[in-house]
Amino acid sequence: MNSALFSGFKGRHAGVLLHPTCLPSQQGIGCLGGPARDFVDWLADAKIGWWQLCPLGPTGYGDSPYQCFSVFAGNPYLIDLGALVEARLLEAEDLGALRRLDATQVEFGFLWEHFPPLLAKAYQMALANPALLNSLGNLAAFREKNAAWLNDFALFWALKKHFGGMPWFEWPERAREHATAIRTAWPETVSNEAGAVIFQQFLFFSQWAALREHAARRGVKIMGDAPIFAAGDSADVWASRRFFQLDARGHPVCVAGVPPDYFSPRGQLWGNPLYDWEALRCDGYKWWLRRLGAAFECFDAVRIDHFRAFHSYWSVPATAPDATSGSWVAGAGVDFFKAVRRHLGDLALVAEDLGDLHEGVHALRRATGLPGMAVLQFAFDGNAANPHLPHNLRHDCVVYPGTHDNNTTPGWYAAAGERERDCFRHYMGSAGKAPHWDLMRAAMTSVAALAVVPFQDILGLDATARFNTPGTGAGNWRWRFTGETLAHAREFLLGNLRALVEVSGRASRSFTVASTPP
Repeated sequence: MNSALFSGFKGRHAGVLLHPTCLPSQQGIGCLGGPARDFVDWLADAKIGWWQLCPLGPTGYGDSPYQCFSVFAGNPYLIDLGALVEARLLEAEDLGALRRLDATQVEFGFLWEHFPPLLAKAYQMALANPALLNSLGNLAAFREKNAAWLNDFALFWALKKHFGGMPWFEWPERAREHATAIRTAWPETVSNEAGAVIFQQFLFFSQWAALREHAARRGVKIMGDAPIFAAGDSADVWASRRFFQLDARGHPVCVAGVPPDYFSPRGQLWGNPLYDWEALRCDGYKWWLRRLGAAFECFDAVRIDHFRAFHSYWSVPATAPDATSGSWVAGAGVDFFKAVRRHLGDLALVAEDLGDLHEGVHALRRATGLPGMAVLQFAFDGNAANPHLPHNLRHDCVVYPGTHDNNTTPGWYAAAGERERDCFRHYMGSAGKAPHWDLMRAAMTSVAALAVVPFQDILGLDATARFNTPGTGAGNWRWRFTGETLAHAREFLLGNLRALVEVSGRASRSFTVASTPP
């Protein structure tokens, strides 16, 4: 009898990895409107049942979706402004500057300058015309349902604007202390900004709900992504300081990262404050339970980024120049997942278990029953026991040619050393002329329960389409494609991709988890 806490995936499934910011639109960045529905339709026509995203939260400096101002809130950049024009909250002319942006590069600085005034105008129009606001849905019901995080995030963002964008731990004490801040009579500009933030979140989640309903009608399920750590300058840390390792002023004592690895010879210094797991345990892990509960109101499955930190996490002194001086510290362990199972049921979670792992991490994953991950680009080092090679995969895993942190497969192959390419060619029985199709075929025909392919690989794009390079602070998260690209993908690629999905037994079908404890 299976004693694992969660049931994992049943059957065989196919997915595509694409962040919504990459979608084509006329507002400088991908959005949750028509282009997103078109992409869902493309997935459904390819008989692909899963769409995997990066986190959807509001991004800060560097615009990494893995460093957000809230783990609960949505990114206002993704709001479909065209829908606000249709709702008569904006004029078509208001979008003129955004529509002049380059069609294939997200210019975050430009968006930072132009998006807030447009959303502020829409908010004022909604206040002045209640009938227009009511046509979008029930704002009062949204506020009540999400009050546990929404009010804190709205005040956090309003205060951040009030104090010139400074991080919360540099605010005056009356604002820095959450309990004092929520009782303080702030200027009217602060309350007005908080109201605007709530309105923006209402727009985001209303549009997201409509997109998810469309996906459900087409048989496409959506996998979200939960970064294990919260950003230091976030509403989450500001409002719940007792659950993080902070000093008296709110600065982290130690920060998160990883030791030297495949991506960085000096490790990666993420800088996120670390959890006080004992404080969380004594509180019944309620903060995390709220977080996962909110995530599963938005997604059908959730990938937990950096799963290994639940077993042990790399703790680096906050003053360290890089991650090399860190040490491993015990995490929450299986006790946390027992609480999740007890309170939230049999969730469809995926464990990102990449990196240099030891048996303790593997044992924790097996105890939870969560599927892990394999990345085929890591497989071709000449070691037949390499766990990423297709013949070493398990059913309880999700296999990728590469993830959002990897090069595109054509880019990877072009940059690989001759020994690695030779290993690839011999193993795949390929001349290496179309390595992206070779790895897609290997992923789809593997025993893994779910095979997920980056959209860039389906298009056969080179390294210029890489989405993120870990350890670098600039130039990431910017790639996007045009409507013409999706039309090309439909005309020239859809049939071959659908045939591969069908012949490998991964054509779209329903996803189920056990309804009773195992």
